[in-house]
Amino acid sequence: MAKYGKKAQEKVEQTMHEYKQGKLRSGKSGRAVRSRKQAIAIGLSKARRAGAKVPPAREE
Repeated sequence: MAKYGKKAQEKVEQTMHEYKQGKLRSGKSGRAVRSRKQAIAIGLSKARRAGAKVPPAREE
């Protein structure tokens, strides 16, 4: 059983492309994202907002 849907995969792929080009920005400050994990988290967040099949974010 797949955890993530196709739409989620596309969003993360798109976000990682931006990250690799150095164009991915984060939050209100607009600072460049330097962490691979943070880039993936941003992609999953975008997918959730788009209504893709993604498990809820972990609470820590």
